Amino acid sequence: MAQHSSTLLLPRMDMGHGDMDGPAMLWNWYTIDACFIHPSWQITTRGAFAATCIGIMLMVVLLEFLRRLGKEYDEWIVRDFRRRSALIREQQRRLRQQQQQQRQASSSCGTADARGYMGTKTTTTTLKFRASPLQQLIRAVIHAVMFGLGYLVMLLAMYYNGYVIISILIGALIGKFLCDWLTVKFEIPGGDEEEEMDMDGFTDEVPRQQGVEDATVCCG
Repeated sequence: MAQHSSTLLLPRMDMGHGDMDGPAMLWNWYTIDACFIHPSWQITTRGAFAATCIGIMLMVVLLEFLRRLGKEYDEWIVRDFRRRSALIREQQRRLRQQQQQQRQASSSCGTADARGYMGTKTTTTTLKFRASPLQQLIRAVIHAVMFGLGYLVMLLAMYYNGYVIISILIGALIGKFLCDWLTVKFEIPGGDEEEEMDMDGFTDEVPRQQGVEDATVCCG
């Protein structure tokens, strides 16, 4: 009876070794018959495995793109807030000028009124802007898609497949290189006209203003 039960268990052990739907908790280099996340995602040919690696790389690149997109969208909202606050400051400045002109016109002693106006303290107005419901919805959608892609990448990495992990790293490298190019703007006072200079690489051939020391990567 015991021998009969052992013969029934042997096919199940062989099937489990050949088709492993769950994550393999040991480092492996499986290609054919590898299965990821869902039973339908089972690799049967080398071409399918190559397409899987390329798809994983593109998934990580898309994740980096969404990170940059969310950052740029937040900066666009902040720039819109600054533009609106600048318009409000300009309106307040014009209103103060009109009030000053009215006081000077209605006062018989313009000198005393001017001294009184100059002696008043300027007040600071704090403006608080909130994103609109549509803007907040767009931010939430971008965050949700990023969260979902990041979770899928984490699940794929948990299979400990060397080719999959290498594909994830290559996708992160390509995504960072293409989607997160560092660009910094500095305002240099003293120019007659406002212009924008493209300091690409900051080579020695780029003319520098007098009095500005050479900057290096290590010492800033």
